[in-house]
Amino acid sequence: MISHSPVYVEPLDDYKLLLRFDNKEERIFDVKPYLEDKYFSSLKSKAIFKTVKTNQLTIEWIGNIDICPDELYYNSVLVGQ
Repeated sequence: MISHSPVYVEPLDDYKLLLRFDNKEERIFDVKPYLEDKYFSSLKSKAIFKTVKTNQLTIEWIGNIDICPDELYYNSVLVGQ
């Protein structure tokens, strides 16, 4: 399995993220299924959800909430599909 890291992230409506990876692919990742997990529950706040940013490896929100880059890549949908 090849690992790809996100180099750009933009929060979208309905708890989705637009991600651009180091291989130039743009993908949409749906965070909604994760919101019931205690670790991600603070992301239900739109203000907190919009704090998402990239770091050297993956994406993160305030409070050190992050998602594995492989999870982001392999559980997202290629833009335009």
